[in-house]
Amino acid sequence: MTQEMTTASGVPLPPVAGPDHVAPDLAARLGEPGGFPFTRGIRPTMYRERPWTIRQLAGFGTAQDTNVRYRMLLDGGSTGINGVFDYPSLRAFDSDEPRAGTDVGRGGVAVDVRDDFDALFKAIPLDEVSVSLVSSQPIGAVAHLAMFVRSAERQGFDRRRLAGTSQNDFLMETAITIAPEALPPAGSFRLACDLADFALRELPRWNPVSVSGYNYREAGADATLEMALCLAHGQAVARELVRRGHRPEAALSRISFFLCAHNDFFEEVAKYRALRRMWARWVRDELGVTDPRAQLFRYHVQTSGVTNAARHAHVNIARSALQGLAAVCGGTQSLHLNGYDEAVCIPSEHAAMTALRTQYVLLHETGVAKVADPLGGSHLVEYLTDSLEERAASVVRVVDGLGGIVAATEQGWVHSELAGTAYADQMAIETGESLVVGVNTHLEGDDEEMALFELPGGTLERQTAQLEAVRSRRSSAAAAAALDAVASACRSDANTMPSVLAAVDADVTLGELGRVFRDELGRWEFPLW
Repeated sequence: MTQEMTTASGVPLPPVAGPDHVAPDLAARLGEPGGFPFTRGIRPTMYRERPWTIRQLAGFGTAQDTNVRYRMLLDGGSTGINGVFDYPSLRAFDSDEPRAGTDVGRGGVAVDVRDDFDALFKAIPLDEVSVSLVSSQPIGAVAHLAMFVRSAERQGFDRRRLAGTSQNDFLMETAITIAPEALPPAGSFRLACDLADFALRELPRWNPVSVSGYNYREAGADATLEMALCLAHGQAVARELVRRGHRPEAALSRISFFLCAHNDFFEEVAKYRALRRMWARWVRDELGVTDPRAQLFRYHVQTSGVTNAARHAHVNIARSALQGLAAVCGGTQSLHLNGYDEAVCIPSEHAAMTALRTQYVLLHETGVAKVADPLGGSHLVEYLTDSLEERAASVVRVVDGLGGIVAATEQGWVHSELAGTAYADQMAIETGESLVVGVNTHLEGDDEEMALFELPGGTLERQTAQLEAVRSRRSSAAAAAALDAVASACRSDANTMPSVLAAVDADVTLGELGRVFRDELGRWEFPLW
């Protein structure tokens, strides 16, 4: 008897897929590239018309340290900036907060004040290069965007020319990265939508929300749950922006997504295709929007960090290349490939440049960029696309039944689902059901020598000294008045962004803003049991 096999998310796999595995009326579900329902891609000729943005992630140490890495990547061929912040900055704690000390500059760049953004983007043409601010938690994202805008304006750039994305995902704060003094889901979602509302009015080239399916996946979701959480969250943001008075067409065209490229190649390709179709149909059928631009499911992809192994780390080059290939075959608009050493350290320059050049191998040497949707029509890919759509739609209905994504988070449903899939995945590795080279199979041989990246010394001391200098030079009365205005905005229905911009002008720090948000919007106890 042939052993039954499934994809990573449990979709049954036939020994060979054929016409019988594809539902009738395939042509209607496919359409043409650039046409509804966009299963085959968002543009008619895809990468012939416009290659994906090569946007490698970077961030460590101080803003000055990271600026050097940004410029190295741009000089090496990156076509966009993908900036990640350290944990205190993401959570809106100042670097001199006692709880922050050991994390300052690790896992991302440390930023506390507007001056940090001056240094972070020094000598970078912000009217030409798009910037992704990986400010995943709204409590930090609103301040980061305000500091970025004010810094850019101080350098002579028109805010209406600034192009880029704020990650800005309330689930990151309330379900993914558990941290001290997180905002409640409703408060965090409110700040995320304040940022989006402001950007729609003031920053015409800025994508103010990037729903972070990647991080859901890294926290344990399988492909189905990643899809469902992305869709439910994106739908909630769209509904709220429409409630705030924005035309659906305007709001929808500015919502973007951030997805994972995991190991199961064909399932990942099918996931991207199914998401485009599901989003386009929801936009048309629920919101009545027929503008093609507003129906597009636009997304960035990062290769999976949790699939990288510390042992035999150079094998991660192959993992990331194949995951990147899945993202490209699935039609991504933007891509980051992980460095081979990211399981053990921040990427070294060698690892970062190897990942960057791997993207150019995909673009120039494989041929996959020459044809839109190169795997479209494959019996297996179409079967998986249909199956994932059906499964994800079922989960979205559960979320809707709980009252929507915010309510589902408040009730602990999101946490429970993530924990369940994460546990099942780990058990599959521990029992050997899922084989991972260098982890539970092919362990023989010594690890290869790697020159590990070393963080620049003195990051905490430099950040602390700068904070002291800013606090000593500013008007204490002006800073206090600015913080009072932010608190007043939190207590009303007003958008908080204008008051945050004014606070940045008064040299208020990130941690001071975070304290006001927590005092006014609350501190949440996570529903863990």
